[in-house]
Amino acid sequence: MLKAVLFDLDLTLLDRDASVKHFVSHQYDRYFAALQHIPKEAYIEAFIERDAGGYVWKDVVYAQLTSQFNIVDITPAELLEDYVTQFHQSCIPYPGLITMLDTLKKEGYSLGLITNAIGDFQHRNIQAIGIEPYFDAILISGWEGIKKPHPDIFLRALDRLGVQPEESVHIGDHPLNDVEAARLIGMKSIWKSHARWEQPAQADGFVHDLLDIPALISRL
Repeated sequence: MLKAVLFDLDLTLLDRDASVKHFVSHQYDRYFAALQHIPKEAYIEAFIERDAGGYVWKDVVYAQLTSQFNIVDITPAELLEDYVTQFHQSCIPYPGLITMLDTLKKEGYSLGLITNAIGDFQHRNIQAIGIEPYFDAILISGWEGIKKPHPDIFLRALDRLGVQPEESVHIGDHPLNDVEAARLIGMKSIWKSHARWEQPAQADGFVHDLLDIPALISRL
């Protein structure tokens, strides 16, 4: 019997693609005086390309952008500071997020969140979309000193929730970091579909719409 549901954050609960585009658009507006020689869409597209879905940290991204576009009136460090302190104001959740979490809580599941990110930065993002109160355990790799797909971060989350692997299911977008890693320690695993990845064959199920998650879990 399943007792706990664990989630990834980016591209699972948080629409990171939309959030990044929103943030970069507003960053361009904030620093228009320094960036006006660059077409706005070109700046946005270059950031998204170099960000590589969040797998390249932004000190590298901004160093590359300032070189590519010959940005001289603002430094990479200043742009990075803006990203770190302002990104949470652009966070956009996937539709149905709060309704889905409400349903799972009402059905009696313990909820956990495991995310690979810098601690304070990701914590602000979690707070920004209003989901922190729903979770009985939140593990951010920057605070935990370990990250997915290492099994210990999953086992640590399960220990804090007081459940065994076979009593839990993990939901995430990454075929290795989420789906395979959770299954390797005996958890069920649901793939939150995203065009960036091919559907992992080993998933116990997959969803596109968050509102479909409670019904899928009830069938596992």
